[in-house]
Amino acid sequence: MIINKVTLYSHAWNEMRNFYVDVLGFELISQTDDGFEMKAGESVLEIKKYHHQEKPFYHFAMNIPTNLFTLAKAWAKSKVELTREDDEDEVFFSYSDAHAFYFLDPSGNIVEFISRYSVSPTSEAESFSVQDVLCISEINITTDEVRVLGNQLISNGVPVRSGEAISEDGLNFMGEHEAGAFLLLGPRKRRWIFSDKVSEIFPLSLVINQQLDISLDGEGLMELKKVE
Repeated sequence: MIINKVTLYSHAWNEMRNFYVDVLGFELISQTDDGFEMKAGESVLEIKKYHHQEKPFYHFAMNIPTNLFTLAKAWAKSKVELTREDDEDEVFFSYSDAHAFYFLDPSGNIVEFISRYSVSPTSEAESFSVQDVLCISEINITTDEVRVLGNQLISNGVPVRSGEAISEDGLNFMGEHEAGAFLLLGPRKRRWIFSDKVSEIFPLSLVINQQLDISLDGEGLMELKKVE
């Protein structure tokens, strides 16, 4: 599975634009009065203004080359404060064979940079910049209807990783392990690691494989449409 585009909502639109474009250096693709789009490797991240009282936040991850993890972490620490878990500012996931670090952006999103050693390529770069980001590789889908939405995704060609069964209480990695990109399907009130935040339902949309448009409304209900 390839995540082509993710659209998120923010109560801090101006701060988000400045953070991602001016501070981190992501390439601005387009901007309107209601939002902006930036290039994240082979993916596009769109941030749109949120016009309600709530303050939306999400968890998403970006894949980075396997040999640039240490350089990427040093680069990030020069620009943001990394979050910590058990007094560590990085983690190794043995099941996924991956290293990751995390930080918060101005909307409170839990942002992860991850090197997946078994699936991501290496780079010939001698330093790291956001131009080395490969793609958006994770985005949460939070709902009260985990099994229903999980079965909808499966029927549209998005399996649970490694053929696992859908867990209604846990986090389900929807996608093929070999592709290194996943939709993180889970219930509300799960704590996101490397943060004190718990998962909540907020609207979002995404396009995967240039074929499927997935939208989640503010109630955690999902709509799937074939991209024409």
